[in-house]
Amino acid sequence: MLEIKDITFSYGRHRPPVLNDFSANIRDGGIYGLLGRNGAGKSTLLYLAAGLLTPQSGHVYYNGTDTRFRRPSTLSDIFIVPEEFSLPNIRLREFLRLNSRFYPNFSLDDMRRHLDTFELESDLHLGSLSMGQKKKAFMCFALACNTSLLLLDEPTNGLDIPGKSRFRKFIVSSMTDDRTILISTHQVRDIDRILDHVVITERSRVLLDRSTAEITERLRFVNSDSPALMQQALFAQPAVGGSALILPNDNPDHPTELNLESLFEYALNNPESLTSRFTQQ
Repeated sequence: MLEIKDITFSYGRHRPPVLNDFSANIRDGGIYGLLGRNGAGKSTLLYLAAGLLTPQSGHVYYNGTDTRFRRPSTLSDIFIVPEEFSLPNIRLREFLRLNSRFYPNFSLDDMRRHLDTFELESDLHLGSLSMGQKKKAFMCFALACNTSLLLLDEPTNGLDIPGKSRFRKFIVSSMTDDRTILISTHQVRDIDRILDHVVITERSRVLLDRSTAEITERLRFVNSDSPALMQQALFAQPAVGGSALILPNDNPDHPTELNLESLFEYALNNPESLTSRFTQQ
């Protein structure tokens, strides 16, 4: 679906590149988590994918079409929800009337269903909403457009605890076989249980690009204070009641629950060790 090929991008001629000769692929279907340090270019990557930015070199192809051309057939099938945005001071029904026409698969029934998930009124006034409510309303519209590719940048920022729980339900209930959702976030605990695939980047390279099923088949995630397990651990970090450990999974038929925070720290601190776990037969 999305082929990112050797792209380099900087925000100015005399500024260092945010992405340098970066390549990755996002395949059809599933919920992807895009993780990386602050300043690693995650948001930039989403804007490039949506055609909102143009790389200095390289290409981003969506279903074979370069997104820099911003063709209507491409733009109508991609939706991006930035971390920060503004909405006009109008009622939701007017917003839908003006904007839904650009998305041929927009569904008013889906819009109502998503609003119900977040307990929002169907004819709210966008100008009177808090930032968290605006994010909920905009994400409802984003999903109701039924684009094949949905890009979400820090979607849980500004949401309270019930809102984050509803967000997870909202995303999972909206998935179909032909939809791909790419979520860029630092709030790994908000999304770790809904991901089908994890992409971790660092300094313009991909450290990990694997399905969650494969990750939990190869790695075992446990919380323990056992000295014996500590010695076997590939990675350990302090946790409540002991340490969060990553160990080789010697029984792939019994995967453990993914600890995305530990996996992220493992990737950044010992990328060669992590890579070796997935190159071994």
